[in-house]
Amino acid sequence: MSSDSHTRPIYRSLVDRFGFPHLLTTTLVLVAATILLGVAAKATGSGLACEANWPQCDAGPFNLFPANLPSFYEWIHRFVAMFAGFAIVGSALAAWRLEDVDDRVASLVILGMILTPIQVYLGGQTVLQYQMEILSLHFWTAILIFAMFVIATVLVWRGSFSVRTITGAFVVGLLTLPAHVALSPTEFGVVTDYSPTVQLLQYGVTLTLIGAVIVATMVTRWHAGSRLLSGLTYGTTGLALAVAYFGRQVVMNFSMTIDRLYLVLTGVLALAFVVAIAVSRRQSGGR
Repeated sequence: MSSDSHTRPIYRSLVDRFGFPHLLTTTLVLVAATILLGVAAKATGSGLACEANWPQCDAGPFNLFPANLPSFYEWIHRFVAMFAGFAIVGSALAAWRLEDVDDRVASLVILGMILTPIQVYLGGQTVLQYQMEILSLHFWTAILIFAMFVIATVLVWRGSFSVRTITGAFVVGLLTLPAHVALSPTEFGVVTDYSPTVQLLQYGVTLTLIGAVIVATMVTRWHAGSRLLSGLTYGTTGLALAVAYFGRQVVMNFSMTIDRLYLVLTGVLALAFVVAIAVSRRQSGGR
């Protein structure tokens, strides 16, 4: 997007040094890390360790000397979230000021910046109130921000993708499903103790699944001419979001109906991935 002559050199020098695509990729990594650390903090009850103190915890300014291990986890989460916030703001300002940044990228990143203070507020409320509704809203807002930055990052790296990327993304998505089921607290789950480590791994798999279907969908629009493949990408995206949603519901609710619905959706998604892999390989000539 356009910029004035006074601010352009500042942003241009930063982007020339680090590269806007790399800045955006780093921001995406920080957003993902913030989400996973937030999951770890919730799983360990670290927010409660701060005794409803926010943004500080239990050790003065910046919580430089946490009183115990749980408060340390919460501090790490807030610390990384702070850097993620700075990166989001920096990416948004750069996207707004630099004239060679795609308007779609700028819009996504700026919207992510607008959502960030809302997410920060919700994060504070999870400590001050710790209600399930607030926790869920906090989580899904984070997923929305993550998805927007995945889309923006794929857009800026568009020239690096090919038809084979579609197959690779579908393969990654397919590989996440057994892990997602195994790490879920269902009757078919491998784990018997839904520990903080298991939760962290499961949500890491969830982010990977969401990222994979976004990449597959976007690259298919650019490089695939098959209506069947396009339909499969949209279908897998919808199913992946449903699996992510019901996978979380499995954790939040002890319901056999939800467990079975989650497993059925996962099975359908796995089948869709297999078909999509075959179709995309055929389109790319089996390479």
